[in-house]
Amino acid sequence: MSFQNLCGDDDNFLKRLQFSDEATFHLSGKVNKQNVRIWGTEKPHRTVENERDSPKTNVFCAIFTSKVYGPYFFPDRTVNGETFRNILTTWLIPQLEHDSVSQLDGAPCHYHRNVRNFVNETLPHRWIGRAVNNDQHLLLWPPRSPDLTPCDFFLWGYVKDNAYKPPLPQNARELQDRFRAVVETIDGNMLKSVWQELGYRIHIFRAMKGAHIEHL
Repeated sequence: MSFQNLCGDDDNFLKRLQFSDEATFHLSGKVNKQNVRIWGTEKPHRTVENERDSPKTNVFCAIFTSKVYGPYFFPDRTVNGETFRNILTTWLIPQLEHDSVSQLDGAPCHYHRNVRNFVNETLPHRWIGRAVNNDQHLLLWPPRSPDLTPCDFFLWGYVKDNAYKPPLPQNARELQDRFRAVVETIDGNMLKSVWQELGYRIHIFRAMKGAHIEHL
C-alpha cells in the first residue's frame, strides 16, 4: 500500500504521524535547505550576499498533530548516522506515544544502517522512510517530496520568519534562545491548521497519482 492510499483509507492515520527533520541556520540569516528548489520563469536581477563561513547551528525538531518536540541543538557541526541515532535513542523515542508512526526522509543520516537497525527494533512497522527489503518499515517515503512534510512547508519557514526579526542575533546561543521562544508559540490551534493543510496536500498527491506537482 502506498502512503497516499493509507492516508485516504484510515482517517486516524494522520493523527498518529510524527514528522522530524533537521536544518542548519546561520547567524547571517542563511538557512540550509538542501531539498527545496525554487524555480523561476525569468532570470533574477537581484543579488543577495551571504557571509562566508558564518557561525551556524544545527537544529532538530519533530512535529506531531498536537505538539512540537524540540528544538534539539546538535553539539557537532555536522550530523551523521551515529549522532542521529543518539537523538532517537536518548531524546525523541522516549517521548513519543506508543502508537505513533515516525516519518524519516531520505537524508543520508536517516538511512544509516545503525539508524535503520534501531527503528526496526524499536518501531517495527511504525516508521516510514527510505528502506531496504529486510527492513521492518511500514511504508517507503516518497522521494523528493518536501511539499508533504510539515517541517518543510510550515515549521522551518515559521521559525526563520520569527527568529530573524531585527536586530539579528549576535551569537549562536542567542539564536538558539530565539528558536526556543518561537517554538513555544506554536499551539494546538496552529498545529490543527497545519494538519488540515497536510490533508489537503495529500489529497492533491493522490489526485495526481504520485506524479510531480507544482510547488504548493
